[in-house]
Amino acid sequence: MRLLNILVICALVLAASVVYKIKFDSTLQAEKVAKMRGQLRRERNAIAVLRAEWARLDTPKRIQALADRHLALEPVKPTQFSDFDQLPPRPPVVPSPVNDPIAALVESSGPETTGSLPPANR
Repeated sequence: MRLLNILVICALVLAASVVYKIKFDSTLQAEKVAKMRGQLRRERNAIAVLRAEWARLDTPKRIQALADRHLALEPVKPTQFSDFDQLPPRPPVVPSPVNDPIAALVESSGPETTGSLPPANR
C-alpha cells in the first residue's frame, strides 16, 4: 500500500511539474505575441506615415512647382511633331543563319496588323 502511495505522489509531482512547464511556456509565448503585436502596430503606423508623406510629395501641383523652379523647360510647340511620312525607312531584316524554328514560324506568319495604323502599301 505504501508503494502505491509513493507512486501516486510521484505521478502527482510529475504532473504538477509538466503543468508548470506548460504554463511557463504559454506565458512566454503570450509575451512574444504581445511584443510582436506592438512591433506590428509600430510598423503599420510607420507605413501610414510613409504613405501620407508619399501622397504629399506626389501631388501634381508640387511637382509642377519643382519643375518650374529647377528645369528650364519651354512649352511644347505644334511644330515639334512630325508625320510618319518623315520618318526614315526601317532597316532591312537580316535572316538568321541558325536553324531557328520559332524564327521560321514568325517569318511564315506574315505581317500582322494591330489596328492602330493602316497597313503599309508594299
